[in-house]
Amino acid sequence: MSSASGVAVDLTNITKTYAGVSALNDLSLSVQPGEFVALLGPSGCGKTTALRAVAGLESIDSGTIAINGEDVTDQPTNKRDMGMVFQSYSLFPHLTAIQNVEFGLRMRKVGAAERLKRAGDALTMVGLDSHLGRYAHELSGGQQQRVALARALVTEPRVLLLDEPLSALDAKVRVQLRDEIRRIQTELGITTLFVTHDQEEALAVADRVAVMQAGNIEQIGTPEELYRSPATPFVAEFVGLSNRLPGVVSAGGVSLLGQRLPLLHPATAEGPVRVWLRPEDIDLASSGIPATVISSSFLGSLRRTHVRLADDTLISVQHGARENPAPGATVYLTLNGTPVSVGPA
Repeated sequence: MSSASGVAVDLTNITKTYAGVSALNDLSLSVQPGEFVALLGPSGCGKTTALRAVAGLESIDSGTIAINGEDVTDQPTNKRDMGMVFQSYSLFPHLTAIQNVEFGLRMRKVGAAERLKRAGDALTMVGLDSHLGRYAHELSGGQQQRVALARALVTEPRVLLLDEPLSALDAKVRVQLRDEIRRIQTELGITTLFVTHDQEEALAVADRVAVMQAGNIEQIGTPEELYRSPATPFVAEFVGLSNRLPGVVSAGGVSLLGQRLPLLHPATAEGPVRVWLRPEDIDLASSGIPATVISSSFLGSLRRTHVRLADDTLISVQHGARENPAPGATVYLTLNGTPVSVGPA
């Protein structure tokens, strides 16, 4: 398959309501040519509606959608040159893998020899060159989704749209296929919009992640920016794990649990606050804040230990796997990081 050059995708002031309920609320988003952007958020936040609007599968009430600078707001789906992969594989059961993949080319009146070559190349790209003649029921879920991906890519679309494509797969296959999607997207340079509610998935593959809430974008940035510098308490809560602790802001810092920490935004108004502190920014130590271990979970290269303070505050601590505190044991905590967010008490 030839490499795509990548095109810009611009959504400007998009609104969409269903029966008086706002699904998209003046949403704007600019995706750069060849960029992989994930739309991340809880159910009902509008991420799938936004993707379907780009695809032309959903009309919008106001705003504009442009592809490579061309206004496509009123264009039908088949004129927008999009490749789409959904949660459901939607393969034709009576067709083989290669016949499923070449179907779009057949609809475009591409000659038989070129169809078969391009479909075969697409299946090779997704690692299914030995499964060309198999029917859907002869393929695993992960293999069926690879066929769906090859079918979306074989027409060499300007934009690839992925709507929760991995959510029906088991954990190991999800990780394998998500990495494969990222590899292929990078290789082709195709502009990609990826909808997911799984923050680990979004952070692992996207160039930038747009966190959505109530029909709009709460924050967009690189995975590192969202994790290290969330713009709002909602983003801090939704992206990664955080401990929510009471604190007091004064003189550009925050005091909590008897310790004082710097602030990401020193201009935060003084007074009582709620502080979001990541589990890896708390250490198990030989002295400090006493706590009682509730449980400790082995996560491979690290452990996550849940403890209870004397005032019943619950805290999660992330630390090396070699430390394995027993339930009921007394441990001591020290705070070593900067709170990722501060909000109203």
